[in-house]
Amino acid sequence: MTEMPAPPSRGARGVSAPRAVLSRDLIVATGLRILDAEGLDALSMRRVAQELGTGPASLYAHVENKKELLDLIYDEVMAEIRVPEPEPGRWLEQLREMALDAFRVLSAHADIAKIGLADIPTGPNVLRIAEAQMAIMLAGGVPPKLAGLMVDRLGLYVCSDAYEGSLHLSGQRGGGGKELESFMEELFGQIEGFPRGLPAGRFPRLVARVDNLADVNGVERFEFGLDLILRGMASRVDVAAPAPRTGPTTKD
Repeated sequence: MTEMPAPPSRGARGVSAPRAVLSRDLIVATGLRILDAEGLDALSMRRVAQELGTGPASLYAHVENKKELLDLIYDEVMAEIRVPEPEPGRWLEQLREMALDAFRVLSAHADIAKIGLADIPTGPNVLRIAEAQMAIMLAGGVPPKLAGLMVDRLGLYVCSDAYEGSLHLSGQRGGGGKELESFMEELFGQIEGFPRGLPAGRFPRLVARVDNLADVNGVERFEFGLDLILRGMASRVDVAAPAPRTGPTTKD
């Protein structure tokens, strides 16, 4: 039997796309997409539900609350950080490489670093990074207590610097849609212009060295601070290491 067409009075029915099966992975991926595009303040359970075409209540079957969602998103991002196998002779260089990679990853995801500062993340990927850092330092002869302190301090430094950079991006999002490069040029132009206008008689060194204060980018600033931390750590390890034996310890 030939199928009859719909009567003209009924109108055409749109064909709706099949709804994706709701899951924790889908919720996390959607939340991360919102965060990357609009920042952490735009992220909420309601907003994620809207993106998925459902109600907020349906999300709670997979994610307990917003805090858990933030922790899951943060841990998902941490999976992007590369973890090397320990090389005892390169422990300091490996720590530096991991910190630079973590800074790159966090900086690529809006203001997600704020999550790492506001809480103590304990997801599997966060623990994977801490485990790798401990393995690298212990293999290089770093005393366990110093290694534990370094994991904490290094994580705080990376998150803090990445979050500071994200504040500039947040300003750029609210700056009328300017291109990031144009926005940053304007921002640093204002920063540079302020000390140039200071009274030279009262602040002679700042006024005379404006170029030295302003001629640096975010990555260079991060590397400068990172190297200070790592060199300080290396000096503490040298002090903590036992003095090498220079002769027999027993009489002949």
